[in-house]
Amino acid sequence: MNIEIPILKVEKLSAKKGNYLAIFDVSFELLPGTNTAIVGPNGAGKSTLVQAVLDLIPPTTGNIEIFGRPVTRLGNLCHQLGYVPQHFIFDRSFPISVSELVGLGWVKQGNRERIFSQNLWRRNQEKATDVTSALRRTDAYHLRNQAIGTLSGGQLKRVLLAYCLVMPRKLLILDEAFAGVDVQGTADFYTLLNELKQEEGWTVLQVSHDIDMVSRYCDRVICLNQTIVCTGVPEVALSPQNLLATYGPGLSRYQHNH
Repeated sequence: MNIEIPILKVEKLSAKKGNYLAIFDVSFELLPGTNTAIVGPNGAGKSTLVQAVLDLIPPTTGNIEIFGRPVTRLGNLCHQLGYVPQHFIFDRSFPISVSELVGLGWVKQGNRERIFSQNLWRRNQEKATDVTSALRRTDAYHLRNQAIGTLSGGQLKRVLLAYCLVMPRKLLILDEAFAGVDVQGTADFYTLLNELKQEEGWTVLQVSHDIDMVSRYCDRVICLNQTIVCTGVPEVALSPQNLLATYGPGLSRYQHNH
């Protein structure tokens, strides 16, 4: 019998935001090739959970494993993890182009001595080819020479996705990556993300407020309000009863006509 090893395993996780216990007793697994959304009201601890998974904040209790290793001991495996934040904060006057930014995500893998003995021109050509390919696949190639400070919200999210695509990844984490993107841009981004997930074999964990898009594109849903209220396929997790238990009576569900 074949048993799939989880890409991400979270067990009895609790974490604080300042002195406040933002999440407690959170446990779930992500199997390879799945697209899982975390949904819940503002203040539910969604971003805190993502930050703990990325080892940006220490857990109060619990364990996190990525690729079968503790998150604190990923080593070179960290290059197989991609992240698109809710807010990409940077100095918009900083003189860096789209191609240069995406190129920062390119890390040559393999034996260290062989890498450094390799011809510099050859490595630069390989990097340029990978950057071009990533930008083309995210429909951002036309932006390649543009300064990142001039990009719109939707354009910047595509460029950050290209940054994740420029090297092979196994796990992609998005923390409300569609914030600041209009309705059509969000739908286009979801379609693109779904296509790339299938092509690349990505496992995706995303935080989203868009219940309608989650129900269309995600395989599983985690309803979170400090702790997990329910989890399962969208048809089950996003039932009116579960949404009421997660959000309370004030939920306004997004509806898109596409």
